[in-house]
Amino acid sequence: MESFDEPNGQAPATRRAMEEAGLRLNAVWMRYFSFTGEAGEYEIDAYLNGSLELPAHERDLISHAVNELIKELPPRRMAPYSGKPPETHQEQNSSSENPS
Repeated sequence: MESFDEPNGQAPATRRAMEEAGLRLNAVWMRYFSFTGEAGEYEIDAYLNGSLELPAHERDLISHAVNELIKELPPRRMAPYSGKPPETHQEQNSSSENPS
């Protein structure tokens, strides 16, 4: 997991994680707000686009909200090998941990 001491690196990385996971700003803001975040949705948008700096605690709450939402996403389907049905990433990991 990446660690950032400066907001200039944390915001773009958080935005990329949101984009790669297909997360919408309003979902991130609602989760962030449920963690007692103090910034509004427009401030979060400005932060993620590099127009506003937020205190480290608020930045970390946004990252935590994004990470929690990503963990809730269903696992991606993996490409099948010949003679085997397709598996999800989670099924493939558990079968490699517990070989039969």
